[in-house]
Amino acid sequence: MSRRLILLRHGQTHYNATRRMQGQLDTDLAPAGLEGARNIAQFLASDNIARIISSDLRRAADTAACVGALIDVPVELDSRLRETHLGQWQGMSSAEVDEQHPGARAAWRHDPAYTPPGGESRLDVARRARPVIDELMADFSDWEGKSVLVVAHGGTISALTGSLLGFRQSMFPTLVTLKNTHCAVLKARPEFTPGSLDAMDDAAQEPEQARFHGTEAAQWYLEGWNVGGPKL
Repeated sequence: MSRRLILLRHGQTHYNATRRMQGQLDTDLAPAGLEGARNIAQFLASDNIARIISSDLRRAADTAACVGALIDVPVELDSRLRETHLGQWQGMSSAEVDEQHPGARAAWRHDPAYTPPGGESRLDVARRARPVIDELMADFSDWEGKSVLVVAHGGTISALTGSLLGFRQSMFPTLVTLKNTHCAVLKARPEFTPGSLDAMDDAAQEPEQARFHGTEAAQWYLEGWNVGGPKL
């Protein structure tokens, strides 16, 4: 049986609304961001979420708390899920970065190996965040047929999704901007091997070969990007 992973971007902050570079600055949700967090909590309430893991930055943790309070699931904090450290760009507006470093922000958007001065690349973020999911896959035995919710940041979710899907570097930019309080939805199944009976259909009774038994490698599939409720 497959394992479902929901990667949720936090609610809107003042920095988001005014196009400023947050990185790992610990900013709060704006009123619109708190409303969005409450709305997405309602949207996700029926998704059979077994665990919630969140970045420890307040904008993510407070978004996760809205979901956790509604479905009565505790929130676990993990600093490895923090946003990309943007170095000297943190606190600057997009226009200021473009004025002081012409072409640098475009290079950063298109090249996952590009590192802002004093910061991290998208590949760095993927290497930092990926073990959170790998550890869940290895240690969380009650995931079959359920969802795990990870609440994080746009850059982190993009990097993590690219890593899970096995993207080449040139493919990372194909994941367009994830909107606030919207989700990436992925599903893991045991990696296909010759002779497997797993035809990947959504029958109510999946074959035993589609279950994880603790030793199989996982193959991740993207089910949705920028998934959100009607009021978001």
